[in-house]
Amino acid sequence: MESYKDDEWYEQATDVRSQLKFFEQLERLEKQRKDEQEREILLKAAKSRSRQEDPEQARLKQKAKEMQQQELAQMRQRDANLTALAAIGPRKKRKLDAPGLLTIGGEGVGLCGGSQAGLGTGSPRQYPRQKITRVNLRDFIFYMEQEREMSHSLLLYRALLK
Repeated sequence: MESYKDDEWYEQATDVRSQLKFFEQLERLEKQRKDEQEREILLKAAKSRSRQEDPEQARLKQKAKEMQQQELAQMRQRDANLTALAAIGPRKKRKLDAPGLLTIGGEGVGLCGGSQAGLGTGSPRQYPRQKITRVNLRDFIFYMEQEREMSHSLLLYRALLK
């Protein structure tokens, strides 16, 4: 698994993810505005005290009551959820291994050549979470023997000594 995002020649042309997030946020805001307008209309209808009530007015009042009850239930649910989260305490973040580190039998073996260049500098760039795959030492040695760059490496000779 090789990541080209750290490569100096890598240049991102378009960021589709951020564009999708923007459109989703725009849709959310539009829906929220529409809901607010509908809510205002319903509240005005519920507050109006006309002497003659037509069926449309009665229906709007009933809908406004239901909407207020739903909002109250949502607020109660949100408060209950926040109380429960506060009771269980803060979430603990798991420690991640350094990127490019492969563990064999509990021992760390560095695998990536140039991708660890900025590790000690404390760069603010976040590394994507890499998939950790456990392998047998025998399979790892076979893999290194087959790879052209790894076939004469010090890492292979150290692995053969174990």
